[in-house]
Amino acid sequence: MKVLALLMAIGGVAFAQSGGALSQADAQALATRMLQLMESTAVATPGLTRASEPIKQNADAAFTAMQAKPLNPALTYQFLSDARAYLALADSMPRQYPFPATADQQAAELRDSLLKLQRHFEAILQTQNQTEQKKDADPNNLKRYADADTKLLPTTKMPRVVFLGDSITDAWRLNEYFTGRDFINRGIGGQTTLQMLARFRQDVEGLNPKVVVVMGGTNDIAAGISAAQIEENLATMGELARAHGIKVVFASITPVSDYHKDVDPAFAMTPNRPPATIQAINKWLQGLCLMQGYVYLDYYSAMVDSNGQLQADLADDGLHPNSKGYRVMSPLLLDAVTHAAQDTPEEVKRRFRLLGK
Repeated sequence: MKVLALLMAIGGVAFAQSGGALSQADAQALATRMLQLMESTAVATPGLTRASEPIKQNADAAFTAMQAKPLNPALTYQFLSDARAYLALADSMPRQYPFPATADQQAAELRDSLLKLQRHFEAILQTQNQTEQKKDADPNNLKRYADADTKLLPTTKMPRVVFLGDSITDAWRLNEYFTGRDFINRGIGGQTTLQMLARFRQDVEGLNPKVVVVMGGTNDIAAGISAAQIEENLATMGELARAHGIKVVFASITPVSDYHKDVDPAFAMTPNRPPATIQAINKWLQGLCLMQGYVYLDYYSAMVDSNGQLQADLADDGLHPNSKGYRVMSPLLLDAVTHAAQDTPEEVKRRFRLLGK
């Protein structure tokens, strides 16, 4: 009766109104009926009781562990997998002929009960996820730099530049590459442009920079966020900066590659970050910069190879620049920041056209 004990515990947490979750009483009734059906269907098929014994032992071990952690997703998934394996085995066993109509109905009922249990489990997972999201009062990680922002010294004669971005910015040791400058790193690994936009007031406007360098979009692409949404987020950041008298540098999305996938299959980057999508957003970003007088920082052209991928020696995982990659990026960044700080938007546009961008 370990299954029953487990589902009673689960049923006590979920409620019928939670989109597929069962009440405690319903979970008890379902578990009881499932146990009866598993016994009866095994008896009805010659050899099934013995053949299914290893599966039952695995399920029994999973149930024992789940008693201590009844809502553990991995353990519950193991139980569901064992139940499916039992049904698959039952389907593969030769049936006696004629097969009793009652046994056939019981097998169908068992299958239907398993689906109900699956929906019950999925509903509980959804409830857990919603609870965790409610607990996460800082989805945009504003706390990451909140304390540092308040302790930042006032600006000096050296133009202050804030770098807003994801892991490529976060990992860049700016104080080592650009000594003696008021460069402030506000990158956070894994962030999307929407999360950066949510931090813009605190981590950019509040620091009174002369220039902001925005680099984002690669995580959006990997997450399946539409190009239109990415572009809207970037454009909004540009508008916010301009409204507060901050010069804007928009960095291109850097290319990615699959050259290191033999080291780790996870290093195959192009499936989730299609080069064509990167190029399309970069082209749009160039147009935005030309129209608005923002400086466009073209890392892409300097880092892409003849195959349309990130040069193999500029990153060790096909995505994040290594020290050589950052050395390629550094002079481009310095030139972009210099022009953004000194030039008017019209001068930026004129220079843009002269470069043929």
